[in-house]
Amino acid sequence: MTPVHGMLNADELASAIELYTIDTILVVFPDLQGRLMGKRVTGHYWLRQMKRGAGEIHACNYLLAVDSEMTVLPGYQFANWEKGYGDFALRPDLSTIRRIPWLEATALVMCDVVDEHDDSPIEVSPRRILQRQIERAAKLGYSVKMASELEFFLFKENHEEAAAKGYSGLAPISNVVLDYHILQTTRDESIIRAIRNGMDNAGVPVEFSKGEAELGQHEINLEYADALTMADRHVIYKNGAKEITHQFGRTITFMAKYDIDRVGSSCHIHSSVWDQHGAQSLMWDENAPHHQSAVTQGWLGGLMATARELAWMHAPTVNSYKRYQPESWAPTAIVWGDDNRTCGFRTVGHGQGFRVESRIPGADANPYLAFAATIAAGLHGIEAGLTPGDPFQGNAYVSTDVERVPWNIVEAINEFEKSEVAIDAFGEAVHFHLLNTARQEWASFNRHVTDWEHKRNFDQW
Repeated sequence: MTPVHGMLNADELASAIELYTIDTILVVFPDLQGRLMGKRVTGHYWLRQMKRGAGEIHACNYLLAVDSEMTVLPGYQFANWEKGYGDFALRPDLSTIRRIPWLEATALVMCDVVDEHDDSPIEVSPRRILQRQIERAAKLGYSVKMASELEFFLFKENHEEAAAKGYSGLAPISNVVLDYHILQTTRDESIIRAIRNGMDNAGVPVEFSKGEAELGQHEINLEYADALTMADRHVIYKNGAKEITHQFGRTITFMAKYDIDRVGSSCHIHSSVWDQHGAQSLMWDENAPHHQSAVTQGWLGGLMATARELAWMHAPTVNSYKRYQPESWAPTAIVWGDDNRTCGFRTVGHGQGFRVESRIPGADANPYLAFAATIAAGLHGIEAGLTPGDPFQGNAYVSTDVERVPWNIVEAINEFEKSEVAIDAFGEAVHFHLLNTARQEWASFNRHVTDWEHKRNFDQW
């Protein structure tokens, strides 16, 4: 395997600590929202304890039972007040150590969440949920490679100014649409270049950046990798992009739909199935219709068959569903096309690069859950011998005889609740945990009165 710039092994990290070029290690894990949680560990403590990877760092298990505002949520079996909200342990995955060049003398290591008593995996942890699906694929002789394309909006205000405005009326970094535009994106290049180079130097290889289809909207694409590596890179990139932008006195959002009058921000997920060693793609068949191998037929067929029931794992918030608007570049139709951007799925590339792109996830998706859902759906399709049918021709937004992505979180919750594919793939305990997370998102929304309600009702009733 070709070494990735910015990555460190345990001995290299120890040497850097001894030379005082690294004094802080971010020991982190992804929460249910896909954010990095953890602690800053001193270099000397790492040398004494953590380099063994035995999980000496502990954290409260409520971190897998809270919402984005860190509100403790009811209804979980895994962690609750009755059980006292105890601890779990963080076991460093030493293959993920990397420098964080935009933070002084800092490295980062991803962790698996384990039981503090017997070191068994915490199955409701997002990283573990994805690992389970990777293990299922391996038992069938497959490995899965993925890439996620994240879009975001960049604003002139800094974080404090944006918060003071209630995140309303913010000024996009540009006053024109940036899509593929070199001159206009040059004006933002100091920030975007810092993000690109920062990621490259942190073991998160970047392919390119480009302007996107709205004022102040950008996209930075990362190189594809195996599913777990890609998910780790995704969350490090998101976190790092926010930190770097903050250092420039600007703010950034990965909301799926920050303004109903603007296009949304997506997280297109590219997936392909390879042999168990990851050496040969199993997707392309030169002589098959549309060049789809039997594996591709089953994989894409599974993605389409489960698109509604697993939608919440790609669109986890109330806001996520505002993105699905006609002719907005966000899909509404569960159909596939050959390089057709109006469809929920499209096939792109050729040969070893042939793959399926899902355009359904938004930029607010937790990549561990979205990738796990993708693998679960694809394996279901392969095992059940499903096929995707013929490609859709034309504008899928206006078709009247196709299935649609759930139009709100309530519909998505109902579909997820009765999903036998989800229960079989993730297990009843994990399914219950995720379902409660979805239900609590809707319940939280219903405890608030929105600006729309004030404007519509205050003086009319």
